[in-house]
Amino acid sequence: MSGTAGSTTAGARTAGRTVSVSRVVKAPAATIFAVIDDPARHPEFDGSGTVRAAHSGGGSHLRLGDRFGMDMKLGVPYRMSNTVVEYEADRLLAWAHFGGHRWRYELEPVPGDENGSTTVTETFDWSTAKAPWFIELVGYPRKHVPNMTRTLERLAALVETA
Repeated sequence: MSGTAGSTTAGARTAGRTVSVSRVVKAPAATIFAVIDDPARHPEFDGSGTVRAAHSGGGSHLRLGDRFGMDMKLGVPYRMSNTVVEYEADRLLAWAHFGGHRWRYELEPVPGDENGSTTVTETFDWSTAKAPWFIELVGYPRKHVPNMTRTLERLAALVETA
């Protein structure tokens, strides 16, 4: 899926055991956050092609400590249980699963933008993983960058107005 005209991707950044991709999205942070913190909507913006459906927990919107499950498929179907480990309404949402690594979304309003654009940063953080060496061995940090770029493109397409 191609990005919406006028949006930008800042590119990937690696620091320690994190890799991040950012994009300016032409929508207010609250609008974007309403999509990200609803597990049922995750398949709509997932750029990896692995997220299929929310299957339990968390309700329609997440809060710190909530657990939610996702039906996934990477060759074969499987289920993933996640726990929200970082949360600030309209600004920050991160979850971790049994492996300990985290997926994080940070939203920062663009200063001086009268149209309400937001810089959205998705981060894969394996600094908290139980087996960070394995994540590095299979090359996930590098492999996740194109998927995160597609995720932010899809997210922008969902929330940006013409």
